[in-house]
Amino acid sequence: MNANAPRPIERHTLSFTLNGDSKQLNIPPWLTLLDVLRDELNLTGTKKGCDHGQCGACTVLRDGKRVNACLTLAVMCDGAEITTVEGLATGDELHPMQRAFIKHDAFQCGYCTPGQLCSAVGLAREGRGTDRDQIKELMSGNLCRCGAYSNIIAAVEEGLMASRDEQVEGGTQP
Repeated sequence: MNANAPRPIERHTLSFTLNGDSKQLNIPPWLTLLDVLRDELNLTGTKKGCDHGQCGACTVLRDGKRVNACLTLAVMCDGAEITTVEGLATGDELHPMQRAFIKHDAFQCGYCTPGQLCSAVGLAREGRGTDRDQIKELMSGNLCRCGAYSNIIAAVEEGLMASRDEQVEGGTQP
């Protein structure tokens, strides 16, 4: 064997649940979750903004927790449950946070909206954000270049209340 010959690229099998569906891919180890979602699975709702974890446009949920998909190696998600903006609604029924964003016109250009929504849903699942100041702080990793922050905060506040109400009605704790 030639010592100068390039080594073959080692690929890894990745199995995970994406928006309720089982997925299995054979990928190189350096792909980020964002690249897998957009380029391998054609789910373009999750946006590539800064690609450095500073803007939050790529926020998705991994096992119910907020993560920046641009900083998360896909191989770290083996066995995980991933939820993107495409998986928030149940059929034609929008998630309470999506309804709140529409009601409060919490978007302008819409580029940051998928990340804002996933972050807000993660915030609801964490049971955090009990007042406007906490919401502002806990959503500060998601930037909006259009400056729709007041509408976003109002939508998140209403969406958190609606999510808590649904959890109480459904018999679960927030």
